Amino acid sequence: PDFPFPRLLRNTLTYGIIETFGIVISCTLAAYGFGRMRWPGRDFFFILTLASMMIPGTVTLIPTFLVFKWLGWVGTMYALIVPGFFGSPFNIFLLRQFFMTIPTELSEAAIVDGATHLTILTRIVVPLAKPALATITLFEFLYCWTDFLGPLIFLNREELFTLSIGLYAFRERWVIRYDLMMAAATIVTLPILVLFFLAQRTFIEGITLTGIKG
Repeated sequence: PDFPFPRLLRNTLTYGIIETFGIVISCTLAAYGFGRMRWPGRDFFFILTLASMMIPGTVTLIPTFLVFKWLGWVGTMYALIVPGFFGSPFNIFLLRQFFMTIPTELSEAAIVDGATHLTILTRIVVPLAKPALATITLFEFLYCWTDFLGPLIFLNREELFTLSIGLYAFRERWVIRYDLMMAAATIVTLPILVLFFLAQRTFIEGITLTGIKG
């Protein structure tokens, strides 16, 4: 049976890398605003962000599909990639908790020297937050790699299918050949396992440190 692994891998990597990049950038900016800056309504909007985690994704699925259809994004990668640039409540919370462990004296000293918040973020906070950033990067890329529902709903062209959809179509077409299906599943799973083991130390460090509040 035909299992176009190179094309499926290319689509999955495109989805995973760009969407993960958007999540890291947007969540870093939002977490810095919630954790290191003072502005009216900050705590209210942070609680509102956390409350949005309680809304099941299935509740917003139909409205999201209708909006994307109106924008002409159904059947394109935009429907999967663009939402990542608007942040993720869990990742914002994770980064905010880590940012709050960084001594405020560092930021205060930088402000005295004339540094802006953007300078403090890029030159002080981000370098010290590498474990947390690595954690959300791994989390998000793993989500994109294994995402099935998003590509199933928003992608309707075979040339855009990701690995999860390709594996499902492979199973549907060759349901009796369990040996081939397991081989394809191994090919799909192996890269993410290698990535996890390579980043395991940083991943565990990031999870540990985000639970510490100084």
